[in-house]
Amino acid sequence: MISNPFTSDTFSTIWSKHFSPSVSATRFGFLKTLFFEKHQFLPLYINYGKTHTKGISYTIENSDVEEIVGKVVLIYDVPTYFTTAELPKNRIKRYQIQQYPGFLIDLESYRDVNEYMVGTFKKSSRYKLNKYKRKLESCFDINYKMFHGEISKDEYESIFASFNALLTKRFDEKQVTNNNLEKEEWDFYHEVAYPMILEKKAGLFVIYNGNLPIGVTLCYFSEEILFDAITVFDIDYSKFHLGSVTIMKLIAWCIEQKLKIFDFSKGYFDYKVRWGSKKYDFEYHILYDSKSLIAQVLALAIALFFKFKQFLRDKNVNEKLHRITYKLKNKPDKTIEKFRYTLFEITEDYQNEDFVEINYGTAENEFLKTIVFEFLYLKNESQRNLKLFRSSTHDNRFLFSGIDNKVMVEVV
Repeated sequence: MISNPFTSDTFSTIWSKHFSPSVSATRFGFLKTLFFEKHQFLPLYINYGKTHTKGISYTIENSDVEEIVGKVVLIYDVPTYFTTAELPKNRIKRYQIQQYPGFLIDLESYRDVNEYMVGTFKKSSRYKLNKYKRKLESCFDINYKMFHGEISKDEYESIFASFNALLTKRFDEKQVTNNNLEKEEWDFYHEVAYPMILEKKAGLFVIYNGNLPIGVTLCYFSEEILFDAITVFDIDYSKFHLGSVTIMKLIAWCIEQKLKIFDFSKGYFDYKVRWGSKKYDFEYHILYDSKSLIAQVLALAIALFFKFKQFLRDKNVNEKLHRITYKLKNKPDKTIEKFRYTLFEITEDYQNEDFVEINYGTAENEFLKTIVFEFLYLKNESQRNLKLFRSSTHDNRFLFSGIDNKVMVEVV
């Protein structure tokens, strides 16, 4: 791969600062593009980045293979669609252990996003996807921006604060832990993304409602590939399918920038299958000295360990574990409160009822946001024209008023 962002000096240096501060970097002449950290006790060397990259590429130089003597080298997350380095005919052997699935879109043959949509989806599906985008843009003051090569520090900090808040909100709703929100990991992403954006090796794609970020995607770039690293949307906008809208906008951006691949990266999700044109696998590569008994045994043990982890993953043990760890880390009162509501047309029974206008943007009325967005979606009204009123006699009764529609809402 040309210009892999995950082997860049910036990524490697900042990753080392956060995850391997006390261990000196090791470089091998036969693996010139990678940095490694040595295991404290074993003759094992692990690539910088570990599982925090979205794809490692490497080549093997024949001239310095004697450096492998007595050693094992572990390289995480090598996508199978990358060209695999050929092994020299000497003492180096390799295990390639399949781990997570990955999905990508090959964009090389498409001139624009519409051409991709026609080639990928049926007419009815294209209509729905475009309808989501039209609805979103008609109901809200929507604008899109890719920060790539330029962003002020203040704006960056503001977006990252929203990024964290949206991720926290999303996974509190799912009641599942998310590794990206662990302090050590989040601090790393927070520090590494800014300089890499300025270097055009990373980007932040943001969907705004007015000045408020409602969707954020952190991505990385090689010369030909966009890697989707972390994506999140405000769950209050779920009816508007922000995920599909984001993918359409990113496809269009990739084609405009002449990028050949939009890589959804590791992990199985239905949307990746639906949008992707190719499935691949992430592999862990274990290079070892085949003439050293210690290296042979160690390499085999590592290979068996990762095969066992994949077996557990196939049985969804990891998902169950994430739910358990969430419950252990979070108090019950952090669970999002559920409520029911009914929307109905105004009748004569309510004509004489007194209503007082309220601001649904306050913390007190935050629970109304989901209902507001459903009203906007169903009635095709714009947020800028919406007014809300609370009944002076029934605290759970509200009047929603747009340009063309008025409805009564009762919250149970």
